[in-house]
Amino acid sequence: MEQLNHALNDAFTRTMLLSVAAFILAMFLTPIYTFVAYKYKFWKRQRTESTTGELLKVFTKLHADKFKRNIPTMAGMVFVLAIVVVTFCFNLDRRETWLPLAALAGGAIVGLIDDIINIRGAGKGVAGLRSSLKFLMITAIGLVLGWFFFDRLGVTAVTVPFIGDWNLGWLIVPLFAFVVVATGNAVNISDGLDGLAGGLAAIAFGSFGVIALMQGNPLMAGFCFTVVGALLSYLWFNIYPARFFMGDVGSFALGTALGVVAMLTNTLFILPIIGIVFVVEAGSSLIQIFSKKVFKRKIFISAPIHHHLEAIGWPETKVTMRFWVIAAVASFVGVMVALLGGII
Repeated sequence: MEQLNHALNDAFTRTMLLSVAAFILAMFLTPIYTFVAYKYKFWKRQRTESTTGELLKVFTKLHADKFKRNIPTMAGMVFVLAIVVVTFCFNLDRRETWLPLAALAGGAIVGLIDDIINIRGAGKGVAGLRSSLKFLMITAIGLVLGWFFFDRLGVTAVTVPFIGDWNLGWLIVPLFAFVVVATGNAVNISDGLDGLAGGLAAIAFGSFGVIALMQGNPLMAGFCFTVVGALLSYLWFNIYPARFFMGDVGSFALGTALGVVAMLTNTLFILPIIGIVFVVEAGSSLIQIFSKKVFKRKIFISAPIHHHLEAIGWPETKVTMRFWVIAAVASFVGVMVALLGGII
C-alpha cells in the first residue's frame, strides 16, 4: 500500500509539473503571438452566411460590437505549440501520448489552413475552407490514427459501462475515425463565445486526466493536464472581452485530441457525458440544418444553441459561465460512471 501511494504521489506530482510547464510556456509565447498577430493583422473575418446559404442576420446583430473592432484569430497556435513542446520534451510515449499528440497536430494543421484562408481570403460569406473539405481532411486523420490504434496498439474492443467489453475487430478503425470527426466538429461548433470552448475543453481534459490517473496511465494523464495548463493561459486572455480567438487551429486541435484521449482511455461511452455541452451544441446545429432543409423553418432563433440563448436575452457571459457549470457537473458524473461502470 505504501508503494502504491508513493507511485500515485509521483504520478500526480509529475502530472502537475507538466501542467505548470505548459502554462508558463504558453504565457511566455502569448506576447510574441500578440505582437505578430497585430503587426500582420490576423483579423478574424466574421461569417455572413450560414452553411445552408442564407444571411446570418441574427448572428450579425448579436455580435455587432465584435464586427466593429479588429480581433486577432489563430491564438490556438500558442497553446498547441506549448502542448507539443512540453509533450515532446518530457512526456512522449508510443502507447499513451503519440496518438493524442498526432491528433492535436493534425487537427491544428487543418484548422490553420482554414484560418489562413479566413484572414487572407477576399471572398464573402462563409470565410474559410468549405465544410465538406474540412470534413474529409479530419476524416483522413481519424482513419490513419485509427489504423495505428488497431494495428500497432492492438486495440479491438471498447468497454460499455456496467456491461463489459464489446469486441469490434477491424471495425474499431471507422469507429475511431467517427469519434475524432464528431468531437473535432463539436468543439469547433462550440467556439462561438468568449471563453466558451476553451473553458469547456479544459474541464473535459481535466476529467479525462483524472480517469487516466485512476487507470494507472500517468503519461496519458500528463498529456491531459498539459492541455489544461496551456488552456488556462489562453483563457486568461480569452475570457470576456476576448483579446483574441483560438481560431480553427485551436478548436480542431482540441477536438481531435479529445476524441483520441477518450478512445485511448477506453471511455468512448463516457465521452458524451463529460462532453455533454459539446453534444448539445453540435446537436442543435444539426437539428437547425435538418429542419431548414426538410421543413423550411428554423427550430432555434440562431444556432448553435449558445447563440439562441443570446437571442432570447441571455448576456454572453451568463451563457458561457452556465455552460461551464453544466460541464463541471457532467464531468463529475462522467468520472463516477467510469468508476462504478468498471472502466477504472
